[in-house]
Amino acid sequence: PKQPTDNISLPTLLLKQQPRTSTMVRYSAAAFLAAICMLSSSNGSIGNFGLVRAAEMTEAEQAAETAAANAAAEEMIEAISTPYSPPEGSSAFAYEAEVNKMLDIVINSLYTNKDIFLRELISNASDALDKIRFLSVTKPELLGDTPNLEMKIEYDPDAKTLTIRDTGLGMTKDDLIKNLGTVARSGTTNFMKALKESETNDISQIGMFGVGFYSTFLVADRVSVASKHNDDDTQNVWESLNGEASFHVGPDPRGNTLGRGTEITLHLKEDAEEYLSPYKLKEMIGHYSEFVTHPVSLRQIKTIQVPKEKDEFDEEEEEKKEDGDDIEVSDEDEAEEKEPEMEEVTTYEYEQINTDPAIWARDKDGITDEEYQEFWKVVSKGDSAGDAEDWTHFNAEGNINFKSILYVPSEVPFALQQGNMEMMKPGLRLYVRKVLISDEFDLMPRYLNFIKGVVDSDDLPLNVNRETLQESKIVKIIKKKLVRKALELIRKMSQQEMPADDETDEAEVDADGNVIVKDDGDKKPKVHPYITWYKKFGLSLKMGCIDDSANKDKLQKLLRFKSSKADGEDEFVSLQEYVDRMKEWQKEIYVFPGESIKQLSESSFMDAFNDRDVEVLYLTDSIDEYFIGNVREFNGVKFRDITKEGVKFSDEDEDLAKRRNKVYADKFSPLTKYLKKLYGADVSRVAISKRLGRAPAIVSSTEWGNSANMDRIMRAQAFAHGVAPGENMMPTGILELNPRHPFVIKLLESIPDDGETEPPQSVKDNAWILLDMATMSGGFPVRDPKKFAARMTRVLKTGLGVESLTLADEIDPPAEEDLPDEPAFEMPDGFNMEDLNLDDLDM
Repeated sequence: PKQPTDNISLPTLLLKQQPRTSTMVRYSAAAFLAAICMLSSSNGSIGNFGLVRAAEMTEAEQAAETAAANAAAEEMIEAISTPYSPPEGSSAFAYEAEVNKMLDIVINSLYTNKDIFLRELISNASDALDKIRFLSVTKPELLGDTPNLEMKIEYDPDAKTLTIRDTGLGMTKDDLIKNLGTVARSGTTNFMKALKESETNDISQIGMFGVGFYSTFLVADRVSVASKHNDDDTQNVWESLNGEASFHVGPDPRGNTLGRGTEITLHLKEDAEEYLSPYKLKEMIGHYSEFVTHPVSLRQIKTIQVPKEKDEFDEEEEEKKEDGDDIEVSDEDEAEEKEPEMEEVTTYEYEQINTDPAIWARDKDGITDEEYQEFWKVVSKGDSAGDAEDWTHFNAEGNINFKSILYVPSEVPFALQQGNMEMMKPGLRLYVRKVLISDEFDLMPRYLNFIKGVVDSDDLPLNVNRETLQESKIVKIIKKKLVRKALELIRKMSQQEMPADDETDEAEVDADGNVIVKDDGDKKPKVHPYITWYKKFGLSLKMGCIDDSANKDKLQKLLRFKSSKADGEDEFVSLQEYVDRMKEWQKEIYVFPGESIKQLSESSFMDAFNDRDVEVLYLTDSIDEYFIGNVREFNGVKFRDITKEGVKFSDEDEDLAKRRNKVYADKFSPLTKYLKKLYGADVSRVAISKRLGRAPAIVSSTEWGNSANMDRIMRAQAFAHGVAPGENMMPTGILELNPRHPFVIKLLESIPDDGETEPPQSVKDNAWILLDMATMSGGFPVRDPKKFAARMTRVLKTGLGVESLTLADEIDPPAEEDLPDEPAFEMPDGFNMEDLNLDDLDM
């Protein structure tokens, strides 16, 4: 709201009345701070500066502060009104630089990969072709005798030159001097500026910095540029040596060989002769310029054998020889044709390299599924076998605009099969106007690195070398949008309807012609395509729940699990389905981690859940332990590991359960105390179980400790330091006793009532065996296998009635008579194996 000037202090009023100026001024720090204080005291607040409020000052202090602020304001106004003036008697000089050194610094500092030079030259040629194409829309006569818009690349191993030729707009002599003689001057930038001024800006150009051409000096000792423009009758040539501070421009002595366009010839350095290889050039063109709009052709040099042509003298000599030859020739000699003399001929043939279409630039409604699958083969480059499972094609608009196609593979890439995340290369390739910038940007998080595709934008803020983005914030925005689209694609896959059964089995008939009706139970149940895909890539989605907290809720809805109520091999349960069919009294999602479905389903931990018909999710992937530890809940419902303490059932009377547990605790108190004393550090606690069904005892984990499965995973770490193989430094866990089991009741009766009398060895062995059974039932390994074997030996001795374990004497069997050697097998006389015909045998 507008305030009256009467309530504004002098510094505020003066500052508001001063016009803005671009002249550099120097401010006094004290004056500036005083002005801020005065401005703040005028409305009773200091804002964020943390200074003393004016209301807390005395009148004398306020008056002194006002006087200081006014003085500071006057000093500031004087400084603003006085423009900068150089020191008296000084002279002005322009900066100078040795152009050759500066050019060398610019080139070698910008580019980290020599291969970039070809990308830059093709990009420049593409811009030139786009310019003439755009201008020819209104003036078709500009195309003249060169209507084909194309690029051609030639290599000459003998001359050690590489030539890039285009039929683009071309350059006049002045253009050669201005564009190539001025570093960081971009003809494309000037062209786009002219289009903006004419309000006609519907053409997309690649170049913007004017330094890409000079990347040629990374590989060339000398660069020659011949160019022909429609506005110039003469074809001119520009030439410069690497490291020189000058260049040369003049008429091309060859005349007008181009018609229109530009030809760049690189005289390669000795260490750059690899660029004379057609395989290397083809690889580079396919990598960086695979989707450039205009054709890029590479001239292939081939040597073939052809019949040697005879000159006129040789033909006359042969005719004379034939006329004077009266020797009779036999029929056999006439039949023999004389082989022609061969010679080597070098041929030149152009092959278009960029044959793959950039379908992401087209309208998705006009692209068939077959075209998408063909483009998938181009994008995947053999990294993933099979076709694409699904894809999404979209245009993103907002702070940054881009087009993209994302593919979900149907088969797991090899590196992901091996679990080697470091070998997984980024799956997305970043393009700017169809020119590859990089295929190493991490545009997807690691859990989605199996996603393949392309991202193409016209307005990315690239560094001058066009190898990296200027702003990491832009990468984050693109990454966020891509992740959202990828997860949306996977969600649609999970919500697809079960495909219809297209296969129609032919009816079978018996001998009487009656149709045999097949039992539906003989048919293999249909599997949803998402389940087939999830069995291959589910681990990556679980990793995403751990790594990507922002998308954790979306990812959890995509997960599928085996459960105690999903018996089939391809039957899986989503977390939402589990929650929807939970018992009314159930408050947690019960999970059971372990090695295999068979082992988990037969575990003693499942007895109480099977009796109550409560569903339990089986977690058999190693990453599940980390997933549960990080996520902890789904839609507000917590996960509960049934192998840990704290499992409670609310299906019975709570008061009755408390009274029952108190009675059991008092009754078995002598046994629990004795067993804890006997086991020592091998168990953390001995307790009466509230959940055991038919097992006498079981070992569970503490609520915040490692489960038996997690303990197994940690002991199996190949690179674990400081832990001996098989060593477990943690207590075994909590020993839970079943108060209703006969073993436990009998063991209680075997304990002396006074608690001081030592029980017999047999009671100790039974107690240890009970712990061993409970430990193995809980999934833990036996702590001391040697002691376990000794206990079992004593049990067998007692059970079998063996009094002593002394070994019996060794037997001394009598010597046996020597048996005759078996007779050697001899083939019958006249038998030949070659005469044996296996076809005559009745096999």
